[in-house]
Amino acid sequence: MTASGALFAILGALLIGAISPGPSFVYVVRTSVARSRVDGLAGAVGMGVGAMIFGALALLGLRTLMTEAAELYRVLRIAGGLYLVYLAYRIWRGAGEPVAVASLEGAVRATPFRSFAMGLLTQLSNPKIVAVFGAIFAALLPPDHPRWLDLALPPLIFLQETAWYALVAFAFSSPRPRAFYLRAKVWIDRAAGAVIGVLGLRLIWEAR
Repeated sequence: MTASGALFAILGALLIGAISPGPSFVYVVRTSVARSRVDGLAGAVGMGVGAMIFGALALLGLRTLMTEAAELYRVLRIAGGLYLVYLAYRIWRGAGEPVAVASLEGAVRATPFRSFAMGLLTQLSNPKIVAVFGAIFAALLPPDHPRWLDLALPPLIFLQETAWYALVAFAFSSPRPRAFYLRAKVWIDRAAGAVIGVLGLRLIWEAR
């Protein structure tokens, strides 16, 4: 896989992972519905910053493995593929589960800065994102990738993650887009699970 191909593959896989509802998704939804669109957008920026931090740390750790433990890196790629298959199963199985949007009435009055900080903390404390980043990077990052890929990925991850959660904030602060997503959630999640599963199986085969 070329460096450009790896870049788009990593960003695509991370986007699919973000689309699957988890703690970060639920936080932006709840904030947008119960507080305001501005607070939801501030939370989205916090998600983007958190994802960028994880991306930079994952790149730093994997580059060390590539240069000092090539065989371990190969094993990690296979493990990453297996995890993606497992994640696909979980996404598919949970497609029918509703998105819980609890009321935030009575909570401490929020400001955009507080919503940003809570979004960042939610992202950094999410155990799923650590495994997802490790699996995707280990599976898709070429061993001999150029330095520009290391420099480009973190800011692009920030832009993509922020853009996705900003879209979520806009959608869930408006009644019609929110209703459409909730109706289509099963099919959206199953499509995401299928793509992730195929990607994981392909990576396991290639790593062999």
